[in-house]
Amino acid sequence: MRALIFAMLLFSLEAHASAMEKLKDFVSKTHTLKAHFVQSVYNGRMDQTQSAEGGMAFSRPGKFRWTYDKPYAQIIVGDGEKLWVYDEDLAQVTVRKLDDAIGSSPAALLAGDNAIGKGFDLSEGGMKEGMEWLDASPKSRESSFRSLRLGFSGNLLAVMVLKDYFGQVTIIHFSEMEVNPKISPDVFRFVPPKGADVIGE
Repeated sequence: MRALIFAMLLFSLEAHASAMEKLKDFVSKTHTLKAHFVQSVYNGRMDQTQSAEGGMAFSRPGKFRWTYDKPYAQIIVGDGEKLWVYDEDLAQVTVRKLDDAIGSSPAALLAGDNAIGKGFDLSEGGMKEGMEWLDASPKSRESSFRSLRLGFSGNLLAVMVLKDYFGQVTIIHFSEMEVNPKISPDVFRFVPPKGADVIGE
């Protein structure tokens, strides 16, 4: 699945919160969220191999929508029970249980109540480039990620960086972020388009 990730964090001369505190605050106070994202994928030599952008939204717990607009059209929807991935060019829909996807989908990680804390061992990544970083390694080898980094700018998640077991790195930058906006429940519903092949459950 063409997916997502990395992060930015907060630093203040008056008060300095750790990355773990930032994550806890982000999870507890951000119930809904909308943002634009730019996703870049690099090989083991850090040569860029893919670039994409689009919009994302989530509503905790477990509901999210990730829409790729450029250079290809793809929609990823979590409706609270299932994960739907629709590739418009292939006219193909893949569906699986959402619980099975929590450890492999950046969108599912962000939308979970505390999926990152439950599925990953966390450690402070320090301050770099004006961001506070949190390092995470999966507790299960079944995760598609070897490591995950989250960066916060202020109290907002700004970047997600994911590394897989093949050395590939995916970096997702977030912008135009709206915290706790009203989002219609219809955003997190998905009905396979007529004529599309549906693979999975």
